[in-house]
Amino acid sequence: MNPYLATDGALYREADALGFLVREPGGEHACDIDFGGFTCGHVDLTSEAAAHWFADRVIGREMLDIGIGGWMADFGEYLPVDAQLADGSDPMQAHNRWPVLWARVNADAVAARGKTAEATFFMRAGHSGSQAHCPLLWAGDQSVDFSSHDGIGSTVVAALSAGLIGNPCHHSDIGGYTSLFGKLRSAGLIMRWAELAAFTSMMRTHEGNPPDDNLQIDSTDDLLAHFARMTRLHTALAPYTRELRTEAAATGLPLQRPLFLHYWEDPKARTVERQYLYGQDLLVAPVLEADARERPCYVPAGDDWLHLWSGEVFSSGATAIVAAPFGCPPVFVRKACAREEFFRGLGEYFTTKDPPR
Repeated sequence: MNPYLATDGALYREADALGFLVREPGGEHACDIDFGGFTCGHVDLTSEAAAHWFADRVIGREMLDIGIGGWMADFGEYLPVDAQLADGSDPMQAHNRWPVLWARVNADAVAARGKTAEATFFMRAGHSGSQAHCPLLWAGDQSVDFSSHDGIGSTVVAALSAGLIGNPCHHSDIGGYTSLFGKLRSAGLIMRWAELAAFTSMMRTHEGNPPDDNLQIDSTDDLLAHFARMTRLHTALAPYTRELRTEAAATGLPLQRPLFLHYWEDPKARTVERQYLYGQDLLVAPVLEADARERPCYVPAGDDWLHLWSGEVFSSGATAIVAAPFGCPPVFVRKACAREEFFRGLGEYFTTKDPPR
């Protein structure tokens, strides 16, 4: 779902007749946008009437009323800089608040159908104020690699940054999205990304921009078995994740947290950006390097931590090289937390009764 209407569709003609599209300078014609393969009009979200029409006519009737319960509210970050807007504002000034208006339209559509607790949507665009409307962010179109600037590594920093400014739930495309210049997914990348996703608010795959060229989660038996294991783990964590969502609604605390949020007196915790706390009780150190089978992990000063898979105790403020076979990424449990017994049972189950292949 996006705020554009294809020029060859009935909804475009309906919106144009009602005057609900962004106009060209002078206002005589709709400002049609060439998206490379199709041309579309942009619904003018500065018009309350147009925003209400889109929420009811498009999202409500075309999606919610036929049973769709979740969608990607894509785009929202693009606005022609020479357009004429219904409220008379400068499109250069309106650009940053555009994703906020787009988030509100989606939230209003859900609320108007009485499905706020049932249906959901996720966005990539945002600005100050989006937090009031958007329940879930995703990291955008990462490259299909292990790079820290635009691959799997960038999603951890993105989640922690987004969480600190009021976006508690975050996730990314498992395996990445963008393949350029012959770069394609590896099996290891998909597996490591699934491990990371298991300890986030949502697991979601994407076929990528050239799906026929890229590996998918069901391309091999081993990939599918690993993905199934991670989804079982994600499901098993649901009681804890529900607690974190409830906490987020009450306090604003994100699900994925930088270490310094709870260990601000630990100077080293302030420098760690490739690990994160999942809530206060889990410490996650995802494998973000190709071919790695171990990684250095830092447990912050102030608490001792139990290795989820072995039960080994790691002392407060320690750094250690921790084994990281596929299916058992480095994850630690805060010792003596309220759910310690639950996490111990979880680790035991996934190492004995549901071991990795």
